[in-house]
Amino acid sequence: MTIPSPSPGLSPPGLSPDEAAKRLARSKDPEVRRQLATRGDIQRELLYFLATDQAPTVRLEIAGNANTPRKADLLLASDTDPSVRTGLARKIARLVPNISQEKLERVERTTLEILETLARDQTTEVRRILAEELQNVATAPASVVNRLASDLELSVCGPILRNSPILTDDDLLEIIAGTLPDGALSAIAQRASVGHPVADAIAASDDPAAITALLSNSSAQIREETLDRLLDRAPQHEPWHGPLVRRPQLPAKAAARLASFVADTLLQVLQSRTDLGTDAARQIADSVRSRLKPPTGAPPIFDPPWATAGEAGAPAGTAAAAPCAGEKPQERPTDRAKRLAKEGKLNETTLAEALSCGDRAFVVAALAELVGVPVSTIERVMGTHSGRAVTALVWRAGMPMRLALQIQLRLAQIPPRETLSPRDGSHYPLSDRDMRWQLEFFGIP
Repeated sequence: MTIPSPSPGLSPPGLSPDEAAKRLARSKDPEVRRQLATRGDIQRELLYFLATDQAPTVRLEIAGNANTPRKADLLLASDTDPSVRTGLARKIARLVPNISQEKLERVERTTLEILETLARDQTTEVRRILAEELQNVATAPASVVNRLASDLELSVCGPILRNSPILTDDDLLEIIAGTLPDGALSAIAQRASVGHPVADAIAASDDPAAITALLSNSSAQIREETLDRLLDRAPQHEPWHGPLVRRPQLPAKAAARLASFVADTLLQVLQSRTDLGTDAARQIADSVRSRLKPPTGAPPIFDPPWATAGEAGAPAGTAAAAPCAGEKPQERPTDRAKRLAKEGKLNETTLAEALSCGDRAFVVAALAELVGVPVSTIERVMGTHSGRAVTALVWRAGMPMRLALQIQLRLAQIPPRETLSPRDGSHYPLSDRDMRWQLEFFGIP
């Protein structure tokens, strides 16, 4: 369309609507032209003309106008102003669900070209807007979706990987095998339906956060053998414990293995499940009992200070029975630990007594009170089954190395050959610096 040269002034009376619109399009005031660009009752040729306007505000309105011709939109897809391209991405993506596949192939090829251009845009925000709008669209072009899913910006690929129904298992496996930004694998693990092949690929990765997301996804299809491999690694990954304990259709064998190392609170959750069957319940009970037994080959618990001759009538070298009854047995472990700390009785004697009686919950609560950290932090340290970490923790609690050895064996369930032994019979084998370094991993000051 040929537009006459600009002329100042308003449209004189008597002009047709089309002629009046042409006059407005030639106005020197960009605000007048911008308002004209928002209208849907002007000629398409005039909208195309305004798509080349010098003012970005005018072009932005044209990009958002549903009546703008596709050829003008294609022109705007390469606009120099990112805000114009962003506005266009939002509009075009919202049109896709209303375009049939037949029409998209036969009539709307220009729309597909616009989408592919925007999916390659150098500005992340343009691609992000496109991904946000297309993430749930079942009729979105596969070429565009796959390009967005392979984007190296999580804000772009994340919504598509998490939600797009277009992506097949083969698409996802190819993406997993490529280069992924941090968090992309977790997005895949959160999909509404994760098939066996994709779950296997995530489980085999070195991404603990993605595996946590996979285990937390009740709809994810995880093979029993895959679950077994994850259980081999689970003691060192405390964030997996909760999702594993709550997994639907948990095999009896897996439940029994979990009972051997999860924290007491999660053990209670496991024991309270009613869907595991009689065999699983029996195996869990066996695992609970085995946690209270000393490991095979472990040295006998040392005689605590209260078991000396002349105290409570106990002969030297034997453990008096009275302390196992405990004080105020109705107290919660944390409450008892706090009370004894205030009374100055939260000491080696008390912890040794609790170890002798198998009172795991109280020992954990006592260490938390002495170190000044939450119980969950103590559980995390114990869950590592690391002699160095557990020894450093007991050192930080102000307890002697002989107690650290027993806590390694009986609380952290570390095999005797892997425990850290005292130096010269009673001294800590690590330097203070090494032990502080161990504690830093758990945020313990």
